[in-house]
Amino acid sequence: MIILNRINLLTMAALIMLWGLQSCQPSEERFSLDELEEITLDYAKGFKIYQGEGYKVIEVLQAFPDKHQPYLYLIQEDENADIPSGNFNSIVRLPAEKVVMTSTTQIPHLDYLGHTQKLIGFPNLDLISSSHVRKQIKAGEVNDLGRGAQSNVEMIIDLEPDWVMISTLGDEIKNLNLLQSANIPAVLNGEYVEQNPLGRAEWIKFTGVLLGELDKANEVFQSIQKDYLEAEKLIENLPSSEFPKVMSGVMYKDIWYAPGNDSWGTKLLKAAGSQYIFEDQSGTGSAQLSYEYVLEKAEEAEFWIGAADFKSLSDITNTDKRYANLRPVQEKKVFTYTRKKGETGGVEYFELGYMRPDLILKDLIKIFHPELLPDYQLYFYTKING
Repeated sequence: MIILNRINLLTMAALIMLWGLQSCQPSEERFSLDELEEITLDYAKGFKIYQGEGYKVIEVLQAFPDKHQPYLYLIQEDENADIPSGNFNSIVRLPAEKVVMTSTTQIPHLDYLGHTQKLIGFPNLDLISSSHVRKQIKAGEVNDLGRGAQSNVEMIIDLEPDWVMISTLGDEIKNLNLLQSANIPAVLNGEYVEQNPLGRAEWIKFTGVLLGELDKANEVFQSIQKDYLEAEKLIENLPSSEFPKVMSGVMYKDIWYAPGNDSWGTKLLKAAGSQYIFEDQSGTGSAQLSYEYVLEKAEEAEFWIGAADFKSLSDITNTDKRYANLRPVQEKKVFTYTRKKGETGGVEYFELGYMRPDLILKDLIKIFHPELLPDYQLYFYTKING
């Protein structure tokens, strides 16, 4: 499992969002993009960027897993620009000085683009690990928008942000109509729908346009892309016979939840030179497996990657004695992604992982093939001992 506990339960999230989507579908009457110049993206499939005279248009094609018509957002870069009329879902006018975000995966975008100070609201501040944002929180500059499943939309409206970025992986989308009625530009971020690791990272360009920082976003992404591709090349000449077999996931109430074979997490495992023992489980979401099936497969597994937030091997087996029967537990080759945490307990992997697949990839290569990265120290992952 690469991300399971909070952001890989896609099937449940899809069910949760259905109610909200009934009332916020985009209109069929769309602004024509034919005369605009499309700015090419390298990996992301969920959105497109178009350049006009003094403005850009973002077309979000995959805001959530279900089929939907595109969402269109116009970003006015020049206040004197003659912006086109059209049925846009939101219009953002630059410069944007106050923004609200709703997922920890969006926080690194602000840090990497140098606009951390513009964050004025977020639901459940304790989840944020970023040291830059934590300084702002301590200074009272970031409002806590609530700790339930949904932000306090009335507070968001009172804050009058220049835009709100909504993650569709949860209940936040229910706020969309209310925000639009209050003339608060709200944009949907569907980064988690991307299954290419670099595709998810490329969503920093989405935020870059909304901040007027597309050039900076391009620079950041190119650096991450370079490091990722260089790491990927390390295993190019390794024979598959040297790829260890790996299991992932965790058990909850007699069901083992593991990433599907087509998922973002599994692609990282394979890119790092491993064989995924659940490769027969197709799909991009979480596969639900029986313990008996997992136990049989685990006889082949050398590593267990992503063992939730267990502190020790004894913690694992005390939680459920059946874990003790798994080969990686017996051979003490269990790794979790909780090496780095923020000062209030937020797991940095859940925040930075989408943006830095290069670090995840190097961590996994270090675990599976340590000789290829002799001087590298694990960033997200840590071995569970004791």
